[in-house]
Amino acid sequence: MGENRLMTIALWRRLLAEFVGTALLVTAVVGSGIMAATLSPGDVGLQLLENSTATAFALAALILIFGPISGAHFNPVVSAADWFLGRRAGTGLTARDLAGYTVAQVLGAIAGSVLANLMFDLAAVDFASKDRAAGHLWLGEVVATAGLILLIFALARSGRALVAPAAVGAYIGAAYWFTSSTSFANPAVTIGRAFTDTFAGIAPASVPGFVIAQLVGLAVGVGLLAALYPDAGRAADQVVVPAEERDPALDHRR
Repeated sequence: MGENRLMTIALWRRLLAEFVGTALLVTAVVGSGIMAATLSPGDVGLQLLENSTATAFALAALILIFGPISGAHFNPVVSAADWFLGRRAGTGLTARDLAGYTVAQVLGAIAGSVLANLMFDLAAVDFASKDRAAGHLWLGEVVATAGLILLIFALARSGRALVAPAAVGAYIGAAYWFTSSTSFANPAVTIGRAFTDTFAGIAPASVPGFVIAQLVGLAVGVGLLAALYPDAGRAADQVVVPAEERDPALDHRR
């Protein structure tokens, strides 16, 4: 793994994949929340079940679609962990890639909320009024984010990256239920969900607390990886691109 295979795919293609993938993920989260509230009014438990199921399936499908291009991070903390863990081994993202991924993910998340709002005949931008500022919710975000980081990089390091779409989708679907915050676990998605005043929304004033908690979760997750998988950085490029070598001729034709 001395050579970073990430460099075989043009950065603009990877950024486009991160933008579109994150947009579709947030569209799925917000859109399924709107549909759930419409179809199951007054039953919050059923609404959450419908929302979490749609999100888990959509996330798994999106990872399968965009994983071969960008790694399907869709999440700044995943990208940051990939850069941090791989920087010494020369694997994973570069600092320039990390900056580009983060911008693409945040812009994609906002676009996803706008798209979902428009699909359901709502105002394109309607800032959320749902307050989610509380210590127990922040703790939930720390747990959700740390677990996500640990899962993704443990799979890569142990050679099981091929099951990541199902595993990550299942984890997020489950974390909707076992965390108090319903597992945002993603700063870009958190920002994007502030742009919709629907079931999945989060008030803009609550966004900073969630993002800080997610960054703490990132640190906890990386710390656990360092203890459990000391050489996890060697597999950082497996989080970003498939294990098999790519044919440059195929990239040229695209």
